[in-house]
Amino acid sequence: QVQLVESGGGLVQPGGSLRLSCAASGIRFTLYAMGWYRQAPGMQRDLVASIASGGGTRYADSVKGRFTISRDNAKNTVYLQMNSLKPEDTAVYYCNANWASISDYWGQGTQVTVSS
Repeated sequence: QVQLVESGGGLVQPGGSLRLSCAASGIRFTLYAMGWYRQAPGMQRDLVASIASGGGTRYADSVKGRFTISRDNAKNTVYLQMNSLKPEDTAVYYCNANWASISDYWGQGTQVTVSS
């Protein structure tokens, strides 16, 4: 059974930092590209950052220079370090695992709220 379990969300003040984690089980983690998406109320789910099985990364323009995605293959875990958070970063953040568009899995989401 495939599971992606996100953690690390919460309430933070503007300018603050959070680190999200996504622990994967039931998949051959090293084969998968991993991504973080977010969805604000009434909006579509958008890509925030992704990291390929080989380690290549890409980011949404809105988070470049503030967010960093990384993966630890030994722990089957992907991280999203979020710095200089803004109110517009408020959303539910979802972890995604994708293998060559053959297999695609989602976590349950974790809420991130940026507010003073």
